[in-house]
Amino acid sequence: MSTVGEILVGILLKSELPAALASESVAGLAYDSRKVEKGWVFFAFPGKQVDGRAFAQQSLERGALAIVSESPRPVDFRGAWLQVEHGRHALAIAARNFFGRPDERIGITGITGTNGKTTTAYIVDSILRVAGNITGLLGTIEYCMAGKTVPAVNTTPESLELFRLFADLEKAGGSYATMEVSSHALALGRVYGIHFHTAVFTNLTRDHLDFHHTMDEYFAAKRLLFEGAGTVLPPFAVLNHDDSYGRLLEVASDAEVVTYGIEEGALVRALNIRSGFEGLRFDISTAKEAHPIVSPLSGRMNVYNILAAWCAARSYGLDAMTLARGIAACAAVPGRFERVDEGQPFLVAVDYAHTDDALRNVLAVARGLKPKRVITLFGCGGDRDRTKRPLMGEAAAELSDFVVLTSDNPRSEDPLAIMNDVLVGLGRRDTPHVEEPDREKAIRIALGEAQPGDIVILAGKGHETYQVLKDRTIPFDDREVARRVLRGLGYGASR
Repeated sequence: MSTVGEILVGILLKSELPAALASESVAGLAYDSRKVEKGWVFFAFPGKQVDGRAFAQQSLERGALAIVSESPRPVDFRGAWLQVEHGRHALAIAARNFFGRPDERIGITGITGTNGKTTTAYIVDSILRVAGNITGLLGTIEYCMAGKTVPAVNTTPESLELFRLFADLEKAGGSYATMEVSSHALALGRVYGIHFHTAVFTNLTRDHLDFHHTMDEYFAAKRLLFEGAGTVLPPFAVLNHDDSYGRLLEVASDAEVVTYGIEEGALVRALNIRSGFEGLRFDISTAKEAHPIVSPLSGRMNVYNILAAWCAARSYGLDAMTLARGIAACAAVPGRFERVDEGQPFLVAVDYAHTDDALRNVLAVARGLKPKRVITLFGCGGDRDRTKRPLMGEAAAELSDFVVLTSDNPRSEDPLAIMNDVLVGLGRRDTPHVEEPDREKAIRIALGEAQPGDIVILAGKGHETYQVLKDRTIPFDDREVARRVLRGLGYGASR
């Protein structure tokens, strides 16, 4: 069992660590006071809504050995208070030490970017499993470690959960972990101190400006993954050469950099691309060789995801045949152009697209399948970047034949006010559209409008199984609602 002194190695304390406390054994770490037990160390983070310092006394009463915080000790607090430069950085270092630095023995791939993180991560994990490895996968949809799966709370968990998961994976015989790394996680220090073997950049488009404020700040957060984030630099970097921000990324000179893309200039390119209902076929070409790829995934956006995954997995020394088999084995990603089939004579696909660029990508996939019409249902989330709403409206209008504007996760905002923001862009074209804030009713409208040969895209929520309203969160799964509606229309089990 580690001591306080051992887990705090590498943390620059503003306060001295008493010798008696330094030798105390630590039974656990927590940043939630409700989880503190006897012999634990509590990390008190300041927050917008709740300040962890308010729970310091409660943690002490539950048996905490000490409180670690970047804030000064409250005047009335009498327990051990250790002030640090950065609370989340301190937690990350402490967690890494407490769990025995598993990131030094596990090959960790971190994938960042606006779009494509989830699918790329799934493909990398598929390749590593086909190669015979026990793996971990962490991302927006779920955390799956050595075959055990739990729903994801955040795209990227806090460092304490990450190092616990890595340690559990290692105990189960795992040797690789693939994870999505969000800009929030990078900016807040959730992945601080993790030794990444391979860092992947997919692309950067407008999103999360409610948090980052500007695209420069957003890009600066993404860059942190390639700058080491408090530890050694990733020895391998995989960059999208076709993305303007990917070309701007500067990587340490001693790192091995592989660029990928469809356009000329990338080291690894996709050539002879064929996309249809059955999936993708293309050749991955390098300076020395070319390899045929067959994937059940569709669309140009998945060509990029496959290229990124190929390059990332190749950094572990896997051969081309294993890479190709792993790509072919990744049949579907939940909520990413996920088809809902009840025997209807038109295609229905659910997709997580919730930015204008992602929406354009998924609608381009639909267009590429040459349907009679594309019918698009979407909304925009509340309490998030308002500037992307008209852009999403314009994207939907530009690439759809009929649009159903509805509600996504309105949170504290009025759904009608959100929809009015979207209508600014939607109204720039004369694409026929209807407005229905009730998402289930909107899905009924979209599917009721569809005719044989059409494609219906239900965009925005993807894998999510809930809807966040102002006063409550309700169960809601676009896929299940679509199945129910289709059966009500006479397809599937109701026939």
